[in-house]
Amino acid sequence: MRTQAALHSLGYEDYLKLREGALVIEADRYGDKVLLLPDQSYIKLFRRKRLLSSAAFYPYVRRFADNVQALHARGIPCPHILALYRIPHIERDAVHYRPLVGETLRRLLKQAPPPEAEACRLREQIGSFVARLHRLGVYFRSLHLGNIVLTPDGELGLIDVADMTTRQRALGYLLRKRNLKHLLRYPEETAWLCADGKFLTSYNHASGFKLSA
Repeated sequence: MRTQAALHSLGYEDYLKLREGALVIEADRYGDKVLLLPDQSYIKLFRRKRLLSSAAFYPYVRRFADNVQALHARGIPCPHILALYRIPHIERDAVHYRPLVGETLRRLLKQAPPPEAEACRLREQIGSFVARLHRLGVYFRSLHLGNIVLTPDGELGLIDVADMTTRQRALGYLLRKRNLKHLLRYPEETAWLCADGKFLTSYNHASGFKLSA
């Protein structure tokens, strides 16, 4: 299902006004990628990387919006979209959104690692959460602890969801296995996730599959 949200054309002066006072959160050699606005909302900028690309027919900004819509429909916490823009002057599309409130698991583990008993519960929760995503047909190529958020209510949710596809039925074994490899591609995070076997045990229990790291 594709979003019906309008893609508004935004003039350069209006873009400068919208981003006034913004903090650059992420950038590369091509320019700004993520901006934090003074009202704590975000602008994520997308560029077409190749002249001939599927992005010409299905822009990344649309994919982001569609994936947010799909996650909301499945009850998965995620950002809230405010507007979609095309900014011809800088050859970018942009999504303006309210972030999912909480802390990414990557930052949480680096800044304030939980005690072992709490870490065990969190690994179990992550296993159940990933199994739920797969059961709901969500295949997230950028699945890693930097894109999983622990909310103040203790729920897990997703951010940065442009690189995601959804299906009407649960994922099969091979897609589940491939997606777990994405999650477990960072050695330090993999060591933490698999420290006591709770993550995979929880995933397998919730999914009915028997997968290994």
